[in-house]
Amino acid sequence: MSDTNERRNFLKGLGLVAVTVGLGTPASVAQAQTTPPATPPMPAMPAATDSATAYTYVFFNSAEIAFVEAAVARLIPKDDLGPGALEAGVSYYIDGQLAGWYGEAGRWYWQGPWLQGTPQQGYQLPLKPSEIYRTGIPLVNAATQKQYKADFADLTADQQDKVLSGLEKGEIDLGRLPARTFFAFLLQNTKEGFFADPTYGGNAQMVGWKLIGYPGVQPSYSQVIDQYNTPFTAPPTSIASFTDDLSHSH
Repeated sequence: MSDTNERRNFLKGLGLVAVTVGLGTPASVAQAQTTPPATPPMPAMPAATDSATAYTYVFFNSAEIAFVEAAVARLIPKDDLGPGALEAGVSYYIDGQLAGWYGEAGRWYWQGPWLQGTPQQGYQLPLKPSEIYRTGIPLVNAATQKQYKADFADLTADQQDKVLSGLEKGEIDLGRLPARTFFAFLLQNTKEGFFADPTYGGNAQMVGWKLIGYPGVQPSYSQVIDQYNTPFTAPPTSIASFTDDLSHSH
């Protein structure tokens, strides 16, 4: 997206969807299987830094790292307006989530029955989020090896986009894992990592917030609350800024 306003509006839409994903909307029966539950808050991880080597993956193996980094780079790519999901550390966010209780479906009902549900019943598959990725990534690589003779991470950008589109449309066979389910988790977690507070491992330097003009966790709006139709120009603030202030005050 070369047009600045077009990309900014698109990212605002992604941010709104990320915030409201848990509200529920009418959907097809297929969506009951494909739409992942909203990711609940997890304990904060160390904030992402400028250094690309500052984070050590704890869940993904090398093949999975290559896939996820390539995939998030295509879902929210960098352009002239700013960094994309890869530069924002979204793959770090996803890795941290899957290594924790979200990855193990720690707060989900997990007794079955494992039947196709209605849209109102939400996700119904017997696969935890960590299993979605661990199962899905090698299956996607197998599909790209069959079609392109290469893993997903080694494809051209256009080829990667075609594969992601095929997953989104359910056109790629991943066996017991519906392709749309795998894509839904990947996209949802990518949006979360791009727009969540940086203390959770993504949104490095608050790039996602800066792109859509989100102010973050401001300490007070008392000085500007009566200033109508005036842009709010204060830089975004993260949770870490307050915890740092508290630690320095002792």
